[in-house]
Amino acid sequence: MKTFKRRRRENKTDYGNRLKLLKSETPRIVFRKTNKYVILQYVVSEEARDKVIIGVTSKNLLKYGWPKEFEGSLKSIPAAYLTGLLIGKKILKEKLKTPIVDFGMIRPIHKTKIYGFLKGLIDSGIEIKHKAEIFPEEEKIKGKNLKKDFTETFTKIKSKIEQEK
Repeated sequence: MKTFKRRRRENKTDYGNRLKLLKSETPRIVFRKTNKYVILQYVVSEEARDKVIIGVTSKNLLKYGWPKEFEGSLKSIPAAYLTGLLIGKKILKEKLKTPIVDFGMIRPIHKTKIYGFLKGLIDSGIEIKHKAEIFPEEEKIKGKNLKKDFTETFTKIKSKIEQEK
């Protein structure tokens, strides 16, 4: 009987996928979700040691006008989109190399928050190969499906992020 490595047993690391990502020697955007937030990191690997260059969480959206009453939805599709837009702008501002996306052990199901994040990253100006049908609908990205219509607030936050230099 084969014994798996601890991080594989805990469903934290897919070593086959990680090896492919490391061999590419390309920086990567790591997407992780917790029970409260979406975490994005621009990571560079040197000799299998990861170094985080830029780290952004959806909690940063509070600085851009995310309302306190929606604090529980900082892990929603609109939050993932805006966080992706934010990290994309930071990558372009610092003139870093175009990354590849690393979803880790998260199952990539179409029209979910991981693809909302990817849409935000692409809308920020970063070139990543994609198919248009994998993204969530525009209404979901803008937050029409939340408890209260979030469209106005979404547009304000998006414009603040895009205006930032």
